[in-house]
Amino acid sequence: MDPQTPVERLPGIGDFYSRKLKKLEILTLEDLIYHFPFRYDDFSNLKPISSLVDGQTVTLQGHIWSISNLRSRTGKFLTLATLADQTGTIDIVWFNQSYLTKTIKPGTFLSVSGKVQQEGRKPKLLAPKFEILGELMQTQTIHTGGLIPVYPETEGVTSKWLRAKIASFLSPYLESLLDPIPKDVTKRQKLLDLSSSLSTVHFPKESEKIVEARKRLAFDELFTLQLASQIRKRKWKEEKEASPFKIDHAKLKEFISSLPFKLTGAQNRAILEILKDLEKETPANRLLEGDVGSGKTVVAAAAAYFAYLNDLVTLFAAPTEILTNQHRQTLSLMLKPYNIKVGIWTASEKQEAGIICGTHALLMSYKPKREVGLVIVDEQHRFGVAQRGKLSLTSSKVKSPHLLTMTATPIPRTLALTLYGDLDLSVLDEMPLGRKKIQTHVVPNFKRKDAYKFIKAQISDGRQAFIITPFVEPSESMVTVKAATEEFKKLKGIFSKKIKLGLMHGKLNPKEKEKVMKNFKSRKIDILVATPVVEVGIDVPNATIMMIESADRFGLAQLHQLRGRVGRGEHKSYCLLFSDSNSQNSIKRLESLESINIGFKLAEIDLTMRGPGEVFGLRQSGYENLKIADLGDQKLIAQTQAEAKSLLELDPYLKKHPPLSIKINNLNLDYVQPN
Repeated sequence: MDPQTPVERLPGIGDFYSRKLKKLEILTLEDLIYHFPFRYDDFSNLKPISSLVDGQTVTLQGHIWSISNLRSRTGKFLTLATLADQTGTIDIVWFNQSYLTKTIKPGTFLSVSGKVQQEGRKPKLLAPKFEILGELMQTQTIHTGGLIPVYPETEGVTSKWLRAKIASFLSPYLESLLDPIPKDVTKRQKLLDLSSSLSTVHFPKESEKIVEARKRLAFDELFTLQLASQIRKRKWKEEKEASPFKIDHAKLKEFISSLPFKLTGAQNRAILEILKDLEKETPANRLLEGDVGSGKTVVAAAAAYFAYLNDLVTLFAAPTEILTNQHRQTLSLMLKPYNIKVGIWTASEKQEAGIICGTHALLMSYKPKREVGLVIVDEQHRFGVAQRGKLSLTSSKVKSPHLLTMTATPIPRTLALTLYGDLDLSVLDEMPLGRKKIQTHVVPNFKRKDAYKFIKAQISDGRQAFIITPFVEPSESMVTVKAATEEFKKLKGIFSKKIKLGLMHGKLNPKEKEKVMKNFKSRKIDILVATPVVEVGIDVPNATIMMIESADRFGLAQLHQLRGRVGRGEHKSYCLLFSDSNSQNSIKRLESLESINIGFKLAEIDLTMRGPGEVFGLRQSGYENLKIADLGDQKLIAQTQAEAKSLLELDPYLKKHPPLSIKINNLNLDYVQPN
């Protein structure tokens, strides 16, 4: 069976379920097979009914004696069944599932798994998992009895449905499976074979084997990621030449001394690293990573200044129009002593200049009239590898531009080298002098009125506030999460009419967002109610309060970035974190923000507590979504890096390893094998 068969063409799926599976990023048969369980229910304890003990989690198998629908005294609909084996009987109760009487008939042989509840002398099973085994005795089960996989789900697609589909397609998939990892690598690393690993991870016979299976699949993910990264880096160096910059260090000293602030040691170091890249004929490909407020823009400005001195155009791309305008203003201010004009290129405004700030419109519509020597991409993880590739190709048919990408997402160096191994890395790990620490508090809900009083007091002193909620509209599956639209209406009733409220979210068009932000910056809005769209690119020095609802729904790195929207002026600033969670783990995680003000440390805590996919937003164009690998496993990362390097030294274009070459190409990482 072809691994790339679209799921809608698989038996029993069709258009209806394929639309639902798309939400789980399952588009092909291979995606379905590589949709891994995140935990297992242990229903391996197969017991006779006569031996049951209160509180046990067990699996029972027997015949249904009777089954009927009833209404309880409280008005609930119940389905009551009696299950019998050779040793006795037990009552089974399901709630609000009256359709079961059409599915389960007297005489049906059933396997059920759940927790025993003793009522008097009679044990019961309440709402157990079940599996119809037919009229004859069977032992082959996938939903009950044994270690039962539980998968990431979406509306209309349950773990039970996924188990059934994976069980029916797994064998034909494995029959045509070609293991892309070379045998000498799997042998050297003592890895389980791929076919056994996939079978075991979905339908394990014993828990010990799950560890081996997951290790093999994690190795595959990291190994292919390392290979793709190293191939991209080599491919970049093999491409056409860049225009080398002439760097006048006297001009650099003049530029630095003209700035209205003193650079940190990290900023000085990063500028020198980037300028050294720009002097080469090989196109630079560097990632500048820095915490919120660490001063990445001035580093980028120095590079753009030297592009200007070398009569080369700089394209500066950002993910939103708000951020684009912000960068334009900042660069214009820094380059004002040299009368350098900074242009703009967005969907709503187009002005050419030697330095042009733009959104994705730079990728689609900008045609350079002069040679582009430098491309800068801010918040690079929002672009992805393929988009960065397109951006660099818009510039010139003769020379490739130097490329500098930037991110405010704090990623520990070892992880950055794994995720962005094709890039050279510069890290801004110091904060500029004078940057005030933001006082952060995890606030219990009973102190909410006090928080509103505090906000009112700050506003009467002339300050402004952000109030952040996770979603634009209410979500039925997350009813406790406050929506920005609802919060906006509620807060209008709490604050007096003298206090002006604004609303901003991702569903507003760019002009509407721009209008809201202009009103907030010009103090026509006192409180901005918003979704995390304000996470990057908003600089309002007068804002002193960042209040975040349902803070447990955010990662620490994201909360830290949101917190960085305040504390940009002369006034003391505050971050108030509210949570509806009763989990001690969640509260402890949030409390780390009270004492830690360094993004890299927070990212490491979040990595341990929540996992890399949640922390760093790995579901992005251009990077494989890591389904099973743990980016905290430094030992496995080191092993895969070494194996990838060793393989590429022997077979740089993977000509001797066609299945592996196909696998890398399928990752959509902008790698094409040379002829």
